[in-house]
Amino acid sequence: MKRPFIFVILSAITLLTGSWGFFAHIRINRLAVFTLPTGMSRFYKSNIHYLADHATDADKRRYADTAEAPRHYLDVELYETQIDSIPAKWNDAVKKYGISQLNKNGILPWQIQRTYFQLVSAFKLKDSVKILIHSAFLGHYIADAHVPLHTTENHNGQLSNQYGIHAFWESRLPELFAGTYNFLVGRALYIDDPLKETWKIIRHTHQLVDSALVTEAELNRRFPSYRKYSYSKRNKQVMKQYSFEYARSYHEAMNKMVEKQMRASVLAIGSFWYSAWVDAGQPQLENMIKTKPDLAAERETMELNRKFSSGKIIGREN
Repeated sequence: MKRPFIFVILSAITLLTGSWGFFAHIRINRLAVFTLPTGMSRFYKSNIHYLADHATDADKRRYADTAEAPRHYLDVELYETQIDSIPAKWNDAVKKYGISQLNKNGILPWQIQRTYFQLVSAFKLKDSVKILIHSAFLGHYIADAHVPLHTTENHNGQLSNQYGIHAFWESRLPELFAGTYNFLVGRALYIDDPLKETWKIIRHTHQLVDSALVTEAELNRRFPSYRKYSYSKRNKQVMKQYSFEYARSYHEAMNKMVEKQMRASVLAIGSFWYSAWVDAGQPQLENMIKTKPDLAAERETMELNRKFSSGKIIGREN
């Protein structure tokens, strides 16, 4: 009796609140595995299902951990009028803004750096469980850094009367059109300064904010309102969503923006994984192919899933 109800709730959350949408995060982490070189690829391919299945754990943690939400975004305008005025290093940012403001306005670039160091440490320890956990989380945060609406105060169009654009851009469009994307992105590259590369990614992503918002606003003005939305039935519940026609028009008007950002996410994640392995001294991974999370990790996953199923998110939704 309870199973259908839970499924509907999860479907709604996936469509409305998941960063990049659960579908996209899973696809991105999975594809990143195929960018890895010899020495890493066998281990990662052997655990590809874990990396894909746990690509959304960081979002699920937002239902259990009060500190999680700001790790997924950086509201640039609430810090400075120009992104380059934000201190690149964590200690400098703390000195300038204070912890309270950082936790309010987002700490995405520094969270990527922190998770990167955790992955390097896991490689050095040859701890296969932690390698997979931190790889999955790092992949999630890097993918979030490629979503324009994760870099702006107007994160869900709430300041421009475009409420709902967040999930539209990062969930609805990939779910409809990812099957047509070209994900041949080449091999992972070594990154000699992960924090600098992170800021480079976010700087580029933030430049796309105006285009994403203005394009939708212009489309809304000329698109017949009765054709903007459609309704679909899922497990006996009717759900309102942007129509395929409206989604296709928005998708095409942005000139492959979503595809380009997904492709960039795939290559960046593979490159950060690879760089962490190199920085750890390129430890031998061949003896760590068969991996099973320990009891503590399994319990944490079960608890995350339980709290996620409750649908009570902590902090802002997007």
